[in-house]
Amino acid sequence: MNLAIDIGNTLAKAAVVENGQVVDLFKTEHLTPEYVSRYIFGSYPDIVNGILVSTRGKEEELQAFLRRNLRYFLVFDHRTPVPVVNRYGTPETLGCDRLAAAVGANALLPESNVLIVDFGTAITIDVVTAAGEFIGGNISPGASLRFRALHEFTGRLPLRKLTENTEFLGRTSFSAIEGGVVNGIVYEIEGYIAGMAKRFDNYRIVFTGGDGNFFAKRFKNPIFATCDLVVYGLNKILEYNVQQDT
Repeated sequence: MNLAIDIGNTLAKAAVVENGQVVDLFKTEHLTPEYVSRYIFGSYPDIVNGILVSTRGKEEELQAFLRRNLRYFLVFDHRTPVPVVNRYGTPETLGCDRLAAAVGANALLPESNVLIVDFGTAITIDVVTAAGEFIGGNISPGASLRFRALHEFTGRLPLRKLTENTEFLGRTSFSAIEGGVVNGIVYEIEGYIAGMAKRFDNYRIVFTGGDGNFFAKRFKNPIFATCDLVVYGLNKILEYNVQQDT
């Protein structure tokens, strides 16, 4: 039984994985040793291996705790061996969550070229090929950032959020902001999907992240949507390194 921890900009997620499947997922703003001890190890005492990735810094106290309490513990960074080829020009600047998502997508769809769209605080658009090569991607503001930018950098526009009933053309300031953000993201991603169709005969599309399911419903293309892609990839990286070190 493994523990895969993804500490992002907004939330920390800790997945308990058994036989390659996520059996439980914990979400909290701040993942502390006390939280892990009480809620995760308290519920799953058979966890023996763990991996951690963080966009917030080194999380030194949490790392020290996990090293003491796990048989094998790995901090994932750009130097960590992974089961895909990383073609990124500056691997030291690549977000590890993006690379983990690529590993997860390649493991789930090993014979396909995969467009990965992660709808989080930022939207990341990445491609991993059927040959197991991460070839790069782009970063765009996520929905919450777009709403905040419209509110904070203008004089009178109100702060809005994602809503199911967006219109093609808004007829109020509220609906114009909501439709502008949602439709703008949809049209943006449709452009990337069209780009994939031009470049690859055999391609699949995977949506992940907090807003992934919200946007998956707005596309006609077949979409594989999962909130567990990064932690699934982290678990694959953990197992790969455990095998390398034994």
